[in-house]
Amino acid sequence: MTPPRRFFSLAALAATLAALAGCSEKPVEKKAGPPPVLITVTQARTAPLDVVERTLGTLEAVVDPKIAAEVAGRVTKVAARSGQTVRKGQLLAEIDATDASGQQQADQAEVARLEALLAQQERVLIRQNELVARGFISRNAADDARAQRDALQGQLAAARARGTLSAHALGRTRVLSPVDGSIEVQIVSVGDYVKVGDPLFRLISNHRLRANLPFPERIAGRLQPGQTVRLRSPLLPGKVIESRIESLLPTLTETSRAVEAVVRFDRAEWGDTLRGGGSVDAEVVVAHKPAAILVPEQSVALRPAGKVVYQIVDGKARQRQIEAGVRQDGMVEVLDGIAAGDTIALDGAGFLSDGAAVSVQDRAAPAAR
Repeated sequence: MTPPRRFFSLAALAATLAALAGCSEKPVEKKAGPPPVLITVTQARTAPLDVVERTLGTLEAVVDPKIAAEVAGRVTKVAARSGQTVRKGQLLAEIDATDASGQQQADQAEVARLEALLAQQERVLIRQNELVARGFISRNAADDARAQRDALQGQLAAARARGTLSAHALGRTRVLSPVDGSIEVQIVSVGDYVKVGDPLFRLISNHRLRANLPFPERIAGRLQPGQTVRLRSPLLPGKVIESRIESLLPTLTETSRAVEAVVRFDRAEWGDTLRGGGSVDAEVVVAHKPAAILVPEQSVALRPAGKVVYQIVDGKARQRQIEAGVRQDGMVEVLDGIAAGDTIALDGAGFLSDGAAVSVQDRAAPAAR
């Protein structure tokens, strides 16, 4: 027997095919976005800001006399050596005083001779006046006696002046320190013959120092006497010497075309550490802003548009182009672009882009591993 034929409707066939197709389809996966960037944040704040100009300066002793011979003669004694500390009035050297002593004795003898002659002439003048009063001699004779007395007075005054000079010259044979200080260079030795003006010692006194601060010619108009200056020396780490500009030199330095500011200060409160010839880092306060908007340097990123910070709004980083001003002590002044109190990215700001999702981490918390 022939088996019976089975007939399928078109509708049943379509349903079967649809069921098979449905079993072979896979669910569509949605693509995930980039993970949020882990950052820390801070707030733009207002604070007083000093606008400063910086330079490297040199210390110089205000008092550094070059001691020279004031009389001619042979050096008989040297009482101070290079590097020795001396006090004002201390003996440094002696010059042969034979000639000066002889001259002083001669001047003293001349003064004594003229004093005796003057005393005698005074007695003569008294007697002459008495004789004129009695009519025994004429007035002319008394006038001659008076003229001789006046001449002797003049000679005595000149002799006394010479005596003062010779005594002063005798005193100059002892070379004394004019100030407290240190012998920087001993030039003379025992046995040297020196003339007036020959150098003997170079003395330096560090009690009062001067800082010479060169600045570029372009900022000369911003400097003026009286401005606050802060000095830092490698010999005094962590300490700041505060003073003021005393003067500006009237001409530019020929080699560097720099304008030079002069600052003076006493060394007493800083001990014996600072010395002439040392270097100092200096900053001059040329302006003061009582309420500048400041952000940390690491918050500022460089992009093709310029300098930007990223303001954090609703979990997103919004790029804000800024106009930067003074950079000082790790902070940047913002002249335009954000307002005080705005929350901005701090650590991680360099990895952000406009609109990036962020995850804010507490700076005190350890980073997740």
